[in-house]
Amino acid sequence: MAQKVLIIGGTGYIGKFIVQASAKAGHPTYALIRRSSLESPAKNRILNHFKSLGVNFLFGDLFDNESLVKAIKQVDVVISTLGGHMVPHQHKILSAIKQAGNVKRFFPSEFGNDADHIDAVEPAKSMYAAKAEFRRAIEAEGIPHTFVVCNFFDGYFLSNLSQPDASVPPRDKVVILGDGTPKVIYNKEEDVGTYTIRAIDDPRTLNKIMYLRPPANIYSTNDLVSLWERKIGKSLKRIYVPEEEVLKKIRETSYPLNIELALCHTAQVKGCQTNFSIEPSFGVEASALYPDVRYTTVEEYLDQFV
Repeated sequence: MAQKVLIIGGTGYIGKFIVQASAKAGHPTYALIRRSSLESPAKNRILNHFKSLGVNFLFGDLFDNESLVKAIKQVDVVISTLGGHMVPHQHKILSAIKQAGNVKRFFPSEFGNDADHIDAVEPAKSMYAAKAEFRRAIEAEGIPHTFVVCNFFDGYFLSNLSQPDASVPPRDKVVILGDGTPKVIYNKEEDVGTYTIRAIDDPRTLNKIMYLRPPANIYSTNDLVSLWERKIGKSLKRIYVPEEEVLKKIRETSYPLNIELALCHTAQVKGCQTNFSIEPSFGVEASALYPDVRYTTVEEYLDQFV
């Protein structure tokens, strides 16, 4: 029997890819939506796409416990894809899961760096602290779970080689935080959806962190820039920003640039995505678990911009 999947935050950035992956994999897929979403033109486009995939809509709200419990009682798996500012409210989902008592697996909103292996400065620091604290709450309640760590999204960090305010990779000069040597991991959003859905009823991912570390998607920033230079047949001027300057910039910049810089600092300067090994006691690696998934490589992704 295919597991019934509920996605909370399905119209959000990563949520829509997970809804799509679930529906395409043949799972009865449910999206929790607010009635007000039907009036939003931007959301409407997404919801019409969901409808075409056969996704079921359950009307409810994170802040309406009764509707939340009612929705959760209809499914086997709950996936939260709530965006940054909503992440602290996930305790409401945890409470509703406990009340419903039927959930076989819970995936909280993670989908970034690993909250348990992070060296971050504010404003990212408190965000990861909240995520780590929520992990402990899930474990303490004994709720079966999987934490998905997909590192950097291609659409956010690879499409512009992490150049703030740019929408495509640079062709003249490139700003590199730190010395450009730490290895960083990039994953295409569709692949994040595919791997997440593959894990929902896999005993190997139960109560584990599933890391997305496909071998062809791990690059130091220096190597990434070299790859891009080879593709366009041109050398870029490389501007290296020492860590002290990066930290100063984070302190002096306002939201959302400060959080973006702080995230880049964790991965590109501190190397937080790759400076630890995945121990079987706490983690598994997605591309090793599912070798049949043909993921998009960094090299393939960059081809569209050449």
